[in-house]
Amino acid sequence: MSKMLKLFTGLLLVSLVLAACGGTATETMPEETISDEMCMGAAPGDELSLLYQWSGQEEERLNQILQPLVDTCGIVLKPESTRDQALLDTRVQAGTPPDVAFWQVTQLVQYQDQLQAMDELGADRASYSDFFLDPMTINGRWLGLPIKADIKTIIWYSPATFDALGYSVPTTWDELDALVEQMVADGNVPWSMGLESGDATGWTGSDFIQDILLVQQGPDYVNGLIDGSIPYDDAGVAQAYETYGKWAKDPAYTVGGAQGTLSTAFLAAIYKPFSDPPEAMMVKQSGFAGGEVKTQFPDLVYGTDYDFFVVPGAQGLQGGVEPMMAFNDTPAVRALVTYLASPEGGAAWAAAGFDLSPNKNGEGNYTDPALIKKAEAFYNTQGFTPDIGDSIPGGFGSAEWTAIVDFLNDGDLATALAQAAAVQAEALK
Repeated sequence: MSKMLKLFTGLLLVSLVLAACGGTATETMPEETISDEMCMGAAPGDELSLLYQWSGQEEERLNQILQPLVDTCGIVLKPESTRDQALLDTRVQAGTPPDVAFWQVTQLVQYQDQLQAMDELGADRASYSDFFLDPMTINGRWLGLPIKADIKTIIWYSPATFDALGYSVPTTWDELDALVEQMVADGNVPWSMGLESGDATGWTGSDFIQDILLVQQGPDYVNGLIDGSIPYDDAGVAQAYETYGKWAKDPAYTVGGAQGTLSTAFLAAIYKPFSDPPEAMMVKQSGFAGGEVKTQFPDLVYGTDYDFFVVPGAQGLQGGVEPMMAFNDTPAVRALVTYLASPEGGAAWAAAGFDLSPNKNGEGNYTDPALIKKAEAFYNTQGFTPDIGDSIPGGFGSAEWTAIVDFLNDGDLATALAQAAAVQAEALK
């Protein structure tokens, strides 16, 4: 057989094998692997108990992320899913906590005496920016591994509607303000700003005001409100409320004016820019809004019919970061902590598309178009601030919502802020 015929035959066989596998050489993805050293002494059969609030697709994505650790080390996962924090409290009080729990930052404070320090378990601080680690550090101990994040400092809109009306996505706050005025001049309502959420009515307003604070004052100012070094009735807060109120109270700027803002359910507000015809041009809402739009309008296409842009001019981002905490120090726990804080762990989290990973090594490994776009802002931000209301204890969140509702009902702004500031001071003294 000639060399040319042998070459042709070989190529033909390779193509047949690839066809049978359903792809081409460039489409064949290697399985994710990690090194044996990352097992940290864990032996096959070692059990690892986990408690978290996720279920369904979220739980599937977590399993996808952890599979390389299971495959390499032979660790046996013992997961439990619940939305009931009382279960976690009961386990901790009984002295039988799970090895690790994926919960909230406030539990780091609550359980600080029972928790293991992340750096002592093998976590690499270099994988995280300081503004992710600071809220996870309690009384000088790094107790929470930043695991999963979402960003709130974004505005959702319809590219198709913008194109049809000749609007461009703004890149500065002044451009956003000019765009809003142009929309009003054109007879279009710029904003959908519904607050109604039962006992939590007001939280969407607090998110919007915090993003305005990030534009006007910056992340250090927001963190000052959280730690109490800046009182909530400071002039900078009043300025943000006034900026918000111009849009949230006037029916020319938002659907239904002040009463529409107060009475429209927050989910209903998300839908209004994407109805046919649109009732508003934009809605400021967290990353979850994209999924809500897709559920409500399954025929709409991301990037064409709905999309988002980062609040222009914001000097940092607002968002939530969920921590993992460890109650026990075992080789299996050390393996999990080391893996999730490693380059391999960050890349695996991003590839699974389980929101955003605070691990810097997630960058460049997202495949979902919306997550790729969020990640660009996320990894390049100069500051990341948690929700003010969620971060101050003692009922401050409710006090903040009350101040916003009173303000929209034409209550005296100075009085509303002073009342919230009193709650802030009491909670943080």
